[in-house]
Amino acid sequence: MSDELRSLRVLPWTTPDGKPCYLSTDGHGPVSALADQIEATQLATREAVLWHARLMPTDPKIPPGEFRFLSARLAEALQDTLRVARSRAGG
Repeated sequence: MSDELRSLRVLPWTTPDGKPCYLSTDGHGPVSALADQIEATQLATREAVLWHARLMPTDPKIPPGEFRFLSARLAEALQDTLRVARSRAGG
């Protein structure tokens, strides 16, 4: 892998059509800092989703629609978390 490719960072957002965004960076600068902040926020939010996911199956009063909503949020959480993990792993 060339040095140029190693310096590409996968950003924690996508294009309007869902394709990944990349930043050629040395890890410093305003866009890198913004990406770091967004990744931290996404991971914190995903922890809350996981907490709910662990509790909901134990509550017999939860309606099926809530489980569908949770399933969609879990899919989003996994997608965001994988994007962060790939970015930190170098692609």
